[in-house]
Amino acid sequence: MRYQRSSALFAEAKKYIPGGVNSPVRAFKAVGGEPIFIKEAKGAYLYDEDGNKYIDYIASWGPLLFGHAHEPVLRAVIEKAKKGTSFGIPTEIETELAKLAVDMVPNVDKIRFVNSGTEACMSAVRLARGYTGKEKIIKFAGCYHGHSDAFLIQAGSGAVTFGSPNSPGVTQGTAKDTLLAHYNDLDSVKELVKANQGEIAAIILEPVAGNMGCIIPTDVFIHGLRELCTQEGILLLFDEVMTGFRLAKGGAQEALGIDADIMMFGKVIGGGLPVGAFAARSEIMAHLAPEGPVYQAGTLSGNPLAMAAGLAMLTAIDQNPEVFERLAKKTEYLHKGIAQVLTEKGIAHHINRFGSMISVHFTDEPVVDFASSAKGNNDMFKKYFHGMLDQGVYLPPSAFESYFLNDALSYGDLDKTIETVNNIF
Repeated sequence: MRYQRSSALFAEAKKYIPGGVNSPVRAFKAVGGEPIFIKEAKGAYLYDEDGNKYIDYIASWGPLLFGHAHEPVLRAVIEKAKKGTSFGIPTEIETELAKLAVDMVPNVDKIRFVNSGTEACMSAVRLARGYTGKEKIIKFAGCYHGHSDAFLIQAGSGAVTFGSPNSPGVTQGTAKDTLLAHYNDLDSVKELVKANQGEIAAIILEPVAGNMGCIIPTDVFIHGLRELCTQEGILLLFDEVMTGFRLAKGGAQEALGIDADIMMFGKVIGGGLPVGAFAARSEIMAHLAPEGPVYQAGTLSGNPLAMAAGLAMLTAIDQNPEVFERLAKKTEYLHKGIAQVLTEKGIAHHINRFGSMISVHFTDEPVVDFASSAKGNNDMFKKYFHGMLDQGVYLPPSAFESYFLNDALSYGDLDKTIETVNNIF
């Protein structure tokens, strides 16, 4: 494929934007080469500035469950925009989306909308600290909860790509209150709890991780966390920015059969527009301003365009719950097809899958945490990524990212993807 215009646009962007991008993973540092610039998208396909067409496996990193430019979402945004784009004053649609979200998600009474997943996670941790009166949190190596200081202690995804998980600018004072455990290792959590008895406000994790590839929690681990938190008076925080409304109507809580104490949302809940949210039971949310003393605010929180897109998206999901089964079957089909090709070619691999999330790791070991994910053959991944890109399949440009399937993908698209894997190897 030709990337002439994309290359020119990237060169121009670097003059005015750090690294030429507004989010690091877009820069292709993990895979080499230069990023493509997208002109438009529809359904399962992306179209770049050079006129190339791609089957899309990131779906804007998760939110586009039904594919790009989904008509109900488009109509809702267009009609709402005609009436004004922002007021900084309450609107009815905020309550409509809040009611629907609360009805769909188990163990939730109230929800607060913000503008990003980072903001949701940052605010949820502050709320947990304010509610418990404790200061420390436990997070897991490889889980990414946005770029707030408290989370950049050892992150996955973009932070790993740049080899600087302890980001400059994060103070030692902040870092000392974030304790690191190992995903799928309950004993590592118990050791931290024991060593910091009575000081831990919350344990935060991606219930199904997506920033070290797709990593599935074991039953012993996830149920053990719930039991430990209940015993020790620690709040369990589920970062469902990726999994919320994607793995099930009620997100990972429903899919895993686990009740968290505070949940954070993004992506799907905004239908592709910038949005975030955090939610909990009434007794926890009552500590949030203006009802309680824990402060959080945002001028554009509950923006009517984002609320309109989110309401249209969640309504479509609520009325079409079978979408989750369709997506899971498509993901399973893709998994089996790629695995068959790689096995026949004698290529070491391990594929993880949960619902519509999937990742391919070039290793012969099970991938259960950040350490095992990092053992993957990155040189092989680079060849795989660029081979697929050159034949019209857009994958996440990092070995540490989950793929996200959308319902607009046809089985013909999946067959072409599997055939492309065969071609490049």
